[in-house]
Amino acid sequence: MNLLDLVIAAPLAGFFLTLALPKSNASLIKTFTLIYSIAVFAGSLLLVGTALDRPSAMTWVTDTPWISTPAIRYHVGMDGVSVWLVLLSTFLTPLSILLSWKYIDHRVKEFFAFLLLLEFGLVGVFVSLDLFLFYVFWEICLVPMYFLIGIWGHDRRIYAAVKFFLYTMAGSVLMLAAILYLYNKSGTFDYPAMLTMMQTGKLSLTHLEETLLFLAFFFAFAIKVPLFPLHTWLPDAHVEAPTAGSVMLAAVMLKMGTYGILRFCLPMFPNSSKENANWIIILAIVGIIYGALVAMVQPNMKKLVAYSSVSHLGFVVLGLFSGNQWGLDGAVYQMLNHGISTGALFMLVGFLYERQHSLEIKDYGGVATPAPQLSTVFLVTTLASIGMPMLNNFIGEYLVLQGAAMINIWWAVFAATGVILSACYMLWLYQRTFFGETPESVRHHMHDLGGREWACILPLVALMIWMGVYAQSFLPSIGASNKTILDRTTMTTRAEVANNGR
Repeated sequence: MNLLDLVIAAPLAGFFLTLALPKSNASLIKTFTLIYSIAVFAGSLLLVGTALDRPSAMTWVTDTPWISTPAIRYHVGMDGVSVWLVLLSTFLTPLSILLSWKYIDHRVKEFFAFLLLLEFGLVGVFVSLDLFLFYVFWEICLVPMYFLIGIWGHDRRIYAAVKFFLYTMAGSVLMLAAILYLYNKSGTFDYPAMLTMMQTGKLSLTHLEETLLFLAFFFAFAIKVPLFPLHTWLPDAHVEAPTAGSVMLAAVMLKMGTYGILRFCLPMFPNSSKENANWIIILAIVGIIYGALVAMVQPNMKKLVAYSSVSHLGFVVLGLFSGNQWGLDGAVYQMLNHGISTGALFMLVGFLYERQHSLEIKDYGGVATPAPQLSTVFLVTTLASIGMPMLNNFIGEYLVLQGAAMINIWWAVFAATGVILSACYMLWLYQRTFFGETPESVRHHMHDLGGREWACILPLVALMIWMGVYAQSFLPSIGASNKTILDRTTMTTRAEVANNGR
């Protein structure tokens, strides 16, 4: 057992330990889960050095039999992409616990235990190198999020939780069918072994087989992204979820879909990825513009931020299917950027809700007067979200647009309108919420950021600036890993062409 195995197992152990604590002692439960999650984050930081030394290869690998029949292995490892997504998961979990410290007052033990179980599933998804193991972790993530929304959500929480579960389960069934088909063809669930077989021609797929398998994987991932028009579950889930649930859902869970496309769809089905790229890119661009336009007319702050996620993640999908280094690097960097900036937006909207108990924009106004620190942090986060230079989103959006322009300039032109529209809806939200007359209810309930809230939001603001100013902290490892994926895609394509020639 190496350090990565401990980082994977620790949240699951923490889940059971939390459930063993006395439910009457809420303070003990909160303190334990916070300290425990910080320790898991500290452990994940120790993984970074080794992963960045060899970002194009899998490090911290454990490969051991789990189930003999069928041949399922516990095979995990991390490269220059997955290391950052693991860190994002372990970094946001203690912040989500701290965020919920004061305002979760019923079933406290279960709430904080489910946050640790969600962390377990997320870390597992990003490091799994066995397709069946990946599917197990993928499904584990659904369970705690379903309960976080369904128990601690708002008025329509049951509807939102069931809709979220049904949408994602529908995609999961398609992916499971594709995984089982590949197992019957190859005799293994092991992802690296399957790639090697494809590259050497030992595992060959007909054009129809590759297309259907690609579509099965892709639609499972596209629902999770979510890509237009499969996005309708997302606004409901966000609006009804508690603040910590919205943060984890937007910042990390949505990246499961884009990570799956990058890790599995592109290298395993390169021909189908290229053949279907045009209509997928068109859907991504439609999602960018549609998400921004719908966000502009939302009266509810959480719905506005949720539709902004549809728009921003359209950039990620655009970059992934551009098929070049610029686009892939920008897509991965934008995955991280979105996790930081949109996670911060949901956190700040949660701060406002805790004071005013309303998500309707019309119930606010003039918040800058009683809460100048809150308004300043919200402004920085707003500017990061719309892609201002020197803040994080600018780098990712630029790289994606550059990658798109290299294959079709018009795709870049239409996608760039999403950047303009994002400035419209975010600045309009900020103006209506923080400027103008201050209603008596706002003046009475609104207070500035406290120590706990600063501890939650300040690390995210620092990362927005760091990632915008010094992107080289992240891009070299991301680029090395993406180059390996592009090389594998080319090798697999050549092997299939040669095999078809025979």
